[in-house]
Amino acid sequence: MPAGHCYPPKGDGFAMNSVQRSILFSAADRYGSLVLFFVATAVLSRLLSPAEFGVYAVVNAIAVVIAASFQEFGGGNYLIQKRDLSPDDVRSAFTITFGISGVIAALLFVLADSLSQLFAQDSLKGAIEVSALNFLLLPISGTISALLRRDMKFGTLALCNFASGVAVALVSIGLAIAGLSYMAPIWGGLAGNVILTLALLVGHRDPSALRPSLFAYRDIVSFGVYSSGVSVVNVFYNLAPQLFLARIIDFGSVGLYSRAINLTQIFDRLVTQVLNPVIMPAIVARRQAGEDLKAIYLEAIQLLSVAQWPFLIFVALMARPIIAIWLGPTWLDIVPLVRLLCIANMAVFAACLSYPVLVAVGSVRDALISSCISLPPSLLVILGASFCGVQAVAGSALLTLPFQAAVAIYFIGRHLRFGLKDLVRALMKSGLVTAATAFGVAVCAALTEAGLLTSLTGLALASCAAALCWWLGLLLTGHPLLYQLHQAVAGLARITPRWRLSRSAL
Repeated sequence: MPAGHCYPPKGDGFAMNSVQRSILFSAADRYGSLVLFFVATAVLSRLLSPAEFGVYAVVNAIAVVIAASFQEFGGGNYLIQKRDLSPDDVRSAFTITFGISGVIAALLFVLADSLSQLFAQDSLKGAIEVSALNFLLLPISGTISALLRRDMKFGTLALCNFASGVAVALVSIGLAIAGLSYMAPIWGGLAGNVILTLALLVGHRDPSALRPSLFAYRDIVSFGVYSSGVSVVNVFYNLAPQLFLARIIDFGSVGLYSRAINLTQIFDRLVTQVLNPVIMPAIVARRQAGEDLKAIYLEAIQLLSVAQWPFLIFVALMARPIIAIWLGPTWLDIVPLVRLLCIANMAVFAACLSYPVLVAVGSVRDALISSCISLPPSLLVILGASFCGVQAVAGSALLTLPFQAAVAIYFIGRHLRFGLKDLVRALMKSGLVTAATAFGVAVCAALTEAGLLTSLTGLALASCAAALCWWLGLLLTGHPLLYQLHQAVAGLARITPRWRLSRSAL
């Protein structure tokens, strides 16, 4: 690529057309991964015990926290938000990320024994050493993924991620059957990263982005200090309960809590993770086009809340049959944990918007300040709850998550100039739709708990009741989501004839 070439941000017309297409590809990516996750989790839950899952969860938590500490120095968000991205910017970002990553991988090898002694679990040493190998691959896959996201090439990303997910599932299940215990998903994760990196290199076909350079290091470091700070604080907070439980109680508690979190976060896998790759480039593009971010934000939280709240209520009410069918009867101890976490997570309906919006208004510093205000007190609450058991840790989310949401919305409200009344007005219809959905599901849940319905029958009827009551709620309230669904259906209707014509031409 010529030295003077730039990666310009896309214009408004491109952004509006590509956002819908990007969401479609992102949905295909995430839902394919979700199917693999469901199958792999169902099989592994019957092959590994809660304690074995706990060891894996702790190793994964250590790796994710460390990865968050360096990936934002030239990571995806820097490459996406940069208005005029030059090849030197990309190469410098990759070089910085790879340098830090290599140092961390070496340190993990050296400190693996000390970390295993910290958690009083000798078996952690080998697991940490294998996990450290991932850090040699993350800079390559992270840089290429960011460039593909910036260019809205989510179809290529979807294929690469799906290939990686298949590798993770097959290797993890195969090794678990072979008796490798908690090492099975760890080796599976490494295999998935190898496949992802190779697939991205084939899909991107521009190795010049990975040449070493430090030409633009000043700009990258100035952005990375704040962005990395936000990432580390938030990731550590999300994984802290598992680390606290491992140190204070036992790995069995970690396994139970980890599985409860996985079930609670199904909505994130279904919806939020579909939108996450698209949100940042879309908001930045609309900001550059001069659109009103206040209106965009308030509309977005209406759409997110009317999807998330009813879903979490459904999972909370039907937790027992869901767990019995998906994970098996050995995991029924997590039912109360799931219910507490579902209710608490209703407070963070707009969490996926907070960081992109603050970056779009040029205030990544406020994103870090917001996290530093809300997360340290929350960590203290979780630490105290850890001494009282795993259920107390789950219950502490009822205090910490609403507090974090309030702080984040306060900072966003200052920049976008909206107040509590605007927020309540935007969420009122979603609250009514959620209440209608809860009524229908509660009836089926009561019949199932009373033994009048089997778990499978109760879950099927509850799903139908939830869908019907949710749809009636949308109609009766005239929720804005109806318009979005109408637009989506109209868009598919326009695409289908073109697709048929192209196939007939072929």
